[in-house]
This record gives sequence, C-alpha cells and structure tokens, in this order.
Amino acid sequence: MRRCPQLVVLWALPWLLRAATPQRPKQPAVRRRDPGEFDRVYSGVVSLRTENIYSFNYTSQPGQVNAVRVYVNSSSDSLDYPVLVVVRQQKEVLSWQVPLLLEGLYQRSYNYQEVSRTLCPSEATNETGPLEELIFVDIASMAPLGAQYQLLVTKIKHFQLQTNVAFRFTASPSQPQYFLYKFPEDVDSVIIKVVSEMAYPCSVVSVQDIMCPVYDLDHNVEFNGVYQSMTKKAAITLQKRDFPDEQFFVVFVIKPEDYACGGSFFIQGKGNQTWNLQRTKNLKVTIVPSIKESIFVKSILLSFSIFFSFYLGCLLFVLVHYIRFQRKSINGSFGSNDGSGNMAVSHPIAASTPEGSNYGAIDESSSSPGRQMSSSDGGQPCQSDTDSSVEESDFDTLPDIESDKNIIRTKMFLCLSDLSRKDRRIISKKYKIYFWNIITIAVFYALPVIQLVITYQTVVNVTGNQDICYYNFLCAHPWGDLSAFNNIFSNLGHVLLGFLFLLIVLCRDFLHRRALEAKDIFAMEYGIPKHFGLFYAMGIALMMEGVLSACYHVCPNYSNFQFDTSFMYMIAGLCMLKLYQTRHPDINASAYAAYASFAVVLTLTVLGVGFGKNDVWFWVIFSAIHILASLALSIQIYYVGRVKIDVSDTDLGIFRRAAMVLYTDCIHQCSRPLYKDRMVLLIVGNLVNLSFTLFGFIYRPRDFASYMLGIFICNLLLYLTFYIIMKLRSSEKVLPIPLFCIFATAVVWAAALYFFFQIPSSWEGTPAESREKNRECILLDFFDDHDIWHFLSATALFFSFLVLLTLDDDLDVVRRDKIPVF
Repeated sequence: MRRCPQLVVLWALPWLLRAATPQRPKQPAVRRRDPGEFDRVYSGVVSLRTENIYSFNYTSQPGQVNAVRVYVNSSSDSLDYPVLVVVRQQKEVLSWQVPLLLEGLYQRSYNYQEVSRTLCPSEATNETGPLEELIFVDIASMAPLGAQYQLLVTKIKHFQLQTNVAFRFTASPSQPQYFLYKFPEDVDSVIIKVVSEMAYPCSVVSVQDIMCPVYDLDHNVEFNGVYQSMTKKAAITLQKRDFPDEQFFVVFVIKPEDYACGGSFFIQGKGNQTWNLQRTKNLKVTIVPSIKESIFVKSILLSFSIFFSFYLGCLLFVLVHYIRFQRKSINGSFGSNDGSGNMAVSHPIAASTPEGSNYGAIDESSSSPGRQMSSSDGGQPCQSDTDSSVEESDFDTLPDIESDKNIIRTKMFLCLSDLSRKDRRIISKKYKIYFWNIITIAVFYALPVIQLVITYQTVVNVTGNQDICYYNFLCAHPWGDLSAFNNIFSNLGHVLLGFLFLLIVLCRDFLHRRALEAKDIFAMEYGIPKHFGLFYAMGIALMMEGVLSACYHVCPNYSNFQFDTSFMYMIAGLCMLKLYQTRHPDINASAYAAYASFAVVLTLTVLGVGFGKNDVWFWVIFSAIHILASLALSIQIYYVGRVKIDVSDTDLGIFRRAAMVLYTDCIHQCSRPLYKDRMVLLIVGNLVNLSFTLFGFIYRPRDFASYMLGIFICNLLLYLTFYIIMKLRSSEKVLPIPLFCIFATAVVWAAALYFFFQIPSSWEGTPAESREKNRECILLDFFDDHDIWHFLSATALFFSFLVLLTLDDDLDVVRRDKIPVF
C-alpha cells in the first residue's frame, strides 16, 4: 500500500506531460485548383483556416515576350484582416494586400479594394527554345470569419511598345501599368512622349532597367531608373548606350494625392478613403526616335558660321573704311567742324597743349565763359552765369558758390568743355577700374556657380529624379553627362559677340591712343572724350552673361535663376553709366560705388527670390528702398552731382539749405524749372519707377529676378530714348552706322522678345506644371524657342553696345564748347 501513491503518479505522468505540451494548431485546409484558366473570374472565401492556391501555366515562344496581369478584388474593407495575395514565379515573388493601403501627405491614408499588378515578363530565346512558364497565385487571410475575393488572371496582348505607334491605356493608384520597349537596330536615342487630356490625378512616369521586381507603386517607384511627375505632358529622352540589353520598362504610376503636381493640399474627410473611380487616368504614350548625330553636327556648325559671319562683316567694314580713309588723306579733304556746319582749318587751342593739362579746356582768347552761342551755332546755347538773361535767383547763393566747380556745374546751359576739365590720364585710369573689377568679380562669381551646377547635374544623373531641373523635355538633347546640351550651347552667341565687341573697342582704343601720342588736335580737344574702360567692362559682362546663362541651363530651377540674370543687371547698369558718362565725363560714379550698388541689387534679388512671394514685410522694405533710391538719384542728376550732405554741420544748417532749395526750385520757379529737359526726364523716370513699385507691392510677382531686371531695362530704354531725342533737338546728326545699329537693335530686340515670351518651361510652378508648357523644337529639330531667344538677345545686345559706341561719332569734329550737356 506504501507504493500506491507512486504508482498513481507514474500512471498519470503521460497525461500530465500531454497537458503541459502546447497544442499545435490544425493545418489550414488547402484547396487547389490546378490548372487555372486565363481570363476566367474565380470567386472564393479565405479565412484563418482556408487558403486557396491557383496555378497557371503557358508556353513562351522564342522572340515572343509574354506578360501576365493579376486582378484581385475584395468586398472586405477591414484593414485588420486584409486578403493577402502572393504570386510565385520561377525567379520572382510578388505580394500585396487587398484593400491596398497607400499613404499621402500628413499621414493621410487611402485604401483600394481593387488591385491589379503586372507580373515580371518572361522571354524565350533561340538558345533555350520554347519555355514552359508556371505561376502560382496564393490567396489567404487571417480573418476568423473569412473574407470574400475575386481573382482574374489575363495575358497582356500589347505589352511591347512599338516605335512611332501611339498606345492608349488606363491606370489608377492601385492598378499601375508598365510596358516593354526594345531599341531598333538603327535607333540610338528615343524620346518617350506621354500625354493626357486631364491634368489630375497626378502621375509618375518612370523608366527602369529590365530587372525584377519592377517598382510600380507610389512608395517605391522612385527607387530605380529615371522618373518625372506628370499632369498633362511628360517626355524622357533615353540613349541606347545606357541600357546594356537595349531595352527597358516604361512604368506609369498614379499618385494617391495631387500635391506633388501642384494640386490642392486639402482633402475633405478624415480616415481612409477609397478613390478607385475618381483617380483613374487615361494616358497615351508614344516613343519616337530622337535626332541623329548628323543633326547635332549641322546645328553646331551652322551656329558657329552665323556668329563668325559677324567677325567677317566687321573685318570687311574695317577694310572698306581703311581704303576710304586712305583716299581722303590723299585728296586732303580733312578739316574741322566748328559746330555750325562750316569747315575750319584752325582751332583756338594750340596743338602743343600738354597731354595732361586741363583736358578739354578751351582757350579763353577765343571762347570766354561769357560767350553766348547764337541759335545758328547748333544745339543749346552754352551760356555762363554772367549772362544778362540769367537771373541771380536761378542759383544757390550759399557760401559754397565760391567754389569753381559749383559755379561751372550750376550754369543753366552746360557745355561738354565744362564737364571735361580733369586730367585725361586720371580719368582714363578711373574708368579702367571698371574693367579690372568686373574681371575679378566674374572669376569669383563664376567658379562656385560652375561647381554648383555640376553638382546639380551629377545628382540628376545619379538619382534619376528629373523633377530637379526644369528643362523643356520635348526639346532637350543630351550630350555626355549634360541633359540639355542645346540650351547650353545656344549661349555661344553671348561669348563670341562679347569677344568681338572687345576687339572693336580695342581697335578704337588703339587708334585713339595713337592720335593722342601724335598730338592730334581732334583727339584731344574735339568730340566726346574717349574713355573705353566702361566699354571693356560691357564686353566682359556680355561674355559672362553667356557663361552664367549656360550654367543656369545645366539645371534650371527656382534656386539658381539669379545666375541667369545677375550679369544682366550689370549690363543694364553699365550701359546707363556709359550714357551718362558720355556728356558728364568728370562726374560719373566710381567703379567701386557702381559695383557696390550692383551688389546691393543682387542682395535684394536673392531676398526677393526667397521672400518676395508671400512676405509683406519684404515688399514694404523694397518699395521704400526703391522710391528713396529713385529720388536720391534724381536729385544728383538734376543738380549734376553738386548736392552734398554736410554731416559736420551741427546747427541744422542742412535743413535750412534743403528748405531754401525746395523753395527756390519747387515754389519760386515751379512754373519754370531751372533745367527743363532734365526735369522732364526725371519726372517720367520717377513715374515709371513708382509704377513698378506699385505693381510689385500689389501683385508680388514670384519671378522677382525678372521683375528687377524689368526695372533696369525700362530705365535704360527711357534714358536712351531721352538721350537720342535731346541729341536730335540739339541739331546733332545720327550717322548711317549708328542709325543702322539703332534699326537693327529695335528689330532684333522685337524678335527676341517674341521668343522670350513663348516660355517653354517655368520654375514658377511645380515640375509637372512646367512640363505642360513644353514645346517641340522649332529650328533644325535641335533648338527651341528659348534657344532662339538666346541667339537673338545676344545679337541685340551686341547691336545695342554698338549704338552706344558709335552714337556720337558725328561730334568728332565739333569743338567741346559747342557740345551741349543733357
């Protein structure tokens, strides 16, 4: 009896061990349907204990590409127990769930109960012969009560895209599409063109190598290959050398939201949403051959030929001018013009005047300060302050009138001799600083820019993200690592014509220096004083505009647009300075002050690009600076630089002086300004600048860089128009060469602006919105509208520079005391 408890324990031990051992779950019942049939709809229910497996097989013939598409639909909207789909092939496993969950912005999610995917295709070769392909489709779910589903497996009839054949299809976020394309033997480059009649839903076009799996969902389509977002248009240029197998997949994905394409961020409702029907998009894809290498070569050679023809034309002009000069020198038909149209052989200034003494001064024996020109002398009479027709109240009577400089520059009628009294050598060195400074600026500005855009291009090539750069993709021809070589190459005109202008200026400078060394009286005392420093700076600025514009077009986008416009500001500013310096050689701004002003303008432009769209505070500050700068510059121009602020005046005398000037010029002489012509120019100029200020403050243009450039160009055109009108009013002539240049400038600028406003791309919107504006090439199948703008604008700037260079050539035989200042 003592052993009974032990026997009981031994007898119960097996049952105790079985109770302690965890029970294995029962294996789910597997229902096989073998073989499955294509194009047949299968319905069923899967649950925790039920899993269905379907098998499909087909034979792939050599040279034939077969692709299969699997469609699964589930009436269950439970995200906790979705229907799980696993497709097994020989070399790939593809899986997804139904409902398919896609994420949007701000953690919003969308589920789709209808999902279809294309399986990785197979292709038999002549070496392998016909291939037997087997596909297993496993459908399962962890739902305890079961989940219904429908399955459809079909063969894709038109899986391979053909060259020059349009193909239409439909896609949605849960039903992406992709197709195969093979390069023909005679085609080295193709352009994939995709169009849709509807802008939204937003979609993505991707080109991927032949590899499995294919990334065809919104969250992974950017993992491989080249891609770009799309609303109505998309275009991708591809080269055969980039694909070892000479074939690729074109993938089309519809995004669950439209913010990436510029659509609204706000979506009504919260939680998960099903949008299959609302987000279906009809697309048409066409793959066409790109241009051949022969068109590349022809376009490049033709461009060089056109611009080198300018060199040839200038050379022929120099030869003709030299022959005519030799004939005239033989005939001895030279003399001086005294300004009245009569030729004179003598001049009151002795030819032995030292080179550095009172450059431009007139001998008092024949031209005294009190001398008055008759109206027949041509132009405005050059009177002095002692003339009886000038009242004492016309001038400021404060003590600083005793200064000789102030006495001369406050005369009612100024002549060029009054403003060319400084030593010629000092003034020439002053203006040459413009040239050396702009070279320094160009080097320090261009090198970081070049490095940056190379980095941009590298990022585009490595990541395949073509939304980084805003090209005209319908006319973007790659060359090497550059995605749009034609947009870069079209800036060639700026460089070649800028260099040609430098050669022309160098030639004129050389001839003028030879004349000065020979003590030529016409070079020393007649005509507009020749200072070429600003012209050299203009030529360098034109060349650098071409270089920086080319850098910008390596990868044009919102953040580097100022590269394309920075030297345009300098060109416009230098042209205005040159116009002013022509009749005011002694009082023009120094190079340091001018370039410091340009630096301020560039700083404002950068701030405007960053804050000009939405920030009111920026426009308040900019408007105040613009108006104050316009008024300050107007005062300096009106009083010929003789208005100064005496900071050492501690008894508030400056305010009494300002009040006196205001009373004298605005109240006492309100009906008759002291300098009428200057007053008209400044009133019109300030009204134009005020209009720009109001326009900017009200509309706040996103393209602030172009807005700023418009201010500069309008002021330059206004000043040039005023200068030409005053020149004609002063009975001065416009010779045939500057007249031709003026006509050519007007015509070429009009044509250039037409192409400028065509706008084949724009970074003001999203990349997808920019592609809606893309246009086909219109010249030689190589250049687009913007390339023609580059060619024409370079030509127009070249002619504009020639206008400034030759406009006053008629005054070369006119004494400086007979050339009016305006």
